[in-house]
Amino acid sequence: MQIEKLRGAALDELFDAILTLENREECYQFFDDLCTVNEIQSLSQRLQVAKMIKQGYTYATIEQESGASTATISRVKRSLQWVMMLIQ
Repeated sequence: MQIEKLRGAALDELFDAILTLENREECYQFFDDLCTVNEIQSLSQRLQVAKMIKQGYTYATIEQESGASTATISRVKRSLQWVMMLIQ
């Protein structure tokens, strides 16, 4: 996992903070305070791409419907482990 390089107290604190969020509105407020609009958009787009990959969509369809580049689609596909178990 790529994130292993970042494992440590700072990342633990971030994840602990996320785990305290109780509802969607708290998530909106938390991520609005913490991230830029582009960062939030990128995370959302990558999740959408992961769902579409899981559903068997082609790269062309994913690119057209999500706006993600083929490079992003490839990167998401390579990284899918936990996400595939979590998304429906």
